[in-house]
Amino acid sequence: MQALLQNPAGTPPMLLDVREAWEREHCRIDGPSGPSLHMPMGEVTARFGELDPLHPVVCYCHHGVRSLQVVAFLRRQGLQSVYNLAGGIEAWSLAVDPAMPRY
Repeated sequence: MQALLQNPAGTPPMLLDVREAWEREHCRIDGPSGPSLHMPMGEVTARFGELDPLHPVVCYCHHGVRSLQVVAFLRRQGLQSVYNLAGGIEAWSLAVDPAMPRY
């Protein structure tokens, strides 16, 4: 995902944070186009219409399990370019941004 975020030739993806509010207050990943969109997993079925179906979306949560379920749901709704951040924000903090607070 880091390459996808840093690709100047491509459209940067929308980052979709599906964690709870208390998790987001602790830490979050923002992209080159701005802050990630916060849409807790429990709200996705009511709010997925806020997403542009033509824009790539990368979903993330703490360890990648909830976001994988959200990706599956969004794909069933017809969104094509939807991806899961494998390992979630935990893996991101270990591999990409070691200064990020972990929980």
